[in-house]
Amino acid sequence: MAHWFHRNPLKATAPVSFNFYGVAGSPAANKICKYLLAPAVCSCREDVLLLGFISSLDGTTQENKMRFIQNFKWTDTLQGNVPSAQQDALFELASMAFNVALWNTKFASRLAGKENITEAEAKDVHRSLKVAAGIFKALKEVHVPRLITPAEKGRDLEPRVMDAYIIQCQAEAQEVTIARAIELKHNASLIAALAFETANFYLRADHTLNTLEPECSSKWRKYLQLKQHFYMAYAYCYHGQTLLSSDKCGEAIRSLQEAEKCYSRAEALCKDYRQTKGPGSTAKPSEQLFFLKLGGLIKNTLEKCQRENGFIYFHKVPAEAPQLELKASYGLAEPVPFELPPLSQQCTAEVYATFDLTKGARNDKAKPKEEEVKPVKEPDLKPQQDTGCILS
Repeated sequence: MAHWFHRNPLKATAPVSFNFYGVAGSPAANKICKYLLAPAVCSCREDVLLLGFISSLDGTTQENKMRFIQNFKWTDTLQGNVPSAQQDALFELASMAFNVALWNTKFASRLAGKENITEAEAKDVHRSLKVAAGIFKALKEVHVPRLITPAEKGRDLEPRVMDAYIIQCQAEAQEVTIARAIELKHNASLIAALAFETANFYLRADHTLNTLEPECSSKWRKYLQLKQHFYMAYAYCYHGQTLLSSDKCGEAIRSLQEAEKCYSRAEALCKDYRQTKGPGSTAKPSEQLFFLKLGGLIKNTLEKCQRENGFIYFHKVPAEAPQLELKASYGLAEPVPFELPPLSQQCTAEVYATFDLTKGARNDKAKPKEEEVKPVKEPDLKPQQDTGCILS
């Protein structure tokens, strides 16, 4: 299912000099700075070493003396290439973790876009989205509140933006569950309940963004809205099947009619979404067989209900659509708990005692000019033949 998910761009950062001149007063301290200067080579060590600039190393509640020594710049996923900056190592760590979460969503999207995806790959998609949700959740609840300077409105580390990412990841993970339930022909009531819960996730994510500036959030919101209506159409369609199996044919017809309305609204929103300018890749859900199949299923199920009502039931079709009060007992996606890795063994109180902040830079003229923050180049996701489902 190529181009099924909307994805905002990765965050970009300016190169950071961890060359602290005379501040690092021992070979061990210089070694830590050397590793931090070479993340491309030592990326596996960068995060655990950076923790040594944040965590208390003397067992007290006092701030680490190295935490505020360096300025960091990062772009935000909704703000174009205009970076925000904080002189705080925790800001750097949170931004790095945010990018790891984004990478997991992009990995899930790319894997879901493969032709004839296997069950194992579908599980990887499902887990990657839950891992991403867990990282976003931990950042929002644990790490970002510790920043000295709160994130500005519309920036990635702002609570509303992080909430939207958390909820979207959960909703997309549940999409994988719904696709599997449909393919394995699970009970219609279960599919209806999962679809209803998923639609409500998308509704919540959309409402979370409704106070942000339209120029940075409109495109993302259109995606969330189209997915909400699409899964409401699924919920009404499968709820209609449940009603028919309970010999409530008139109510089933009305549920299917509501499914038609939701599906038509999703189609219209797909067009609006493609025409809306804003950050991020443009998904093409309405071109996917998974999307198109639902339209046919609604049509055929409604026609079946109408035939049965004309021959057998002769029920009156209610004027009002049924109120969906569906609660899924299975298949709901919960974020995978995220914890930072343990502190590097190189980061000891003895080593950090050799950092002398009183010395500072020896010569201001020796400071390099501020580096430009260049956008991250991301490969295009090339569409493949759509099989119409997530599992094969």
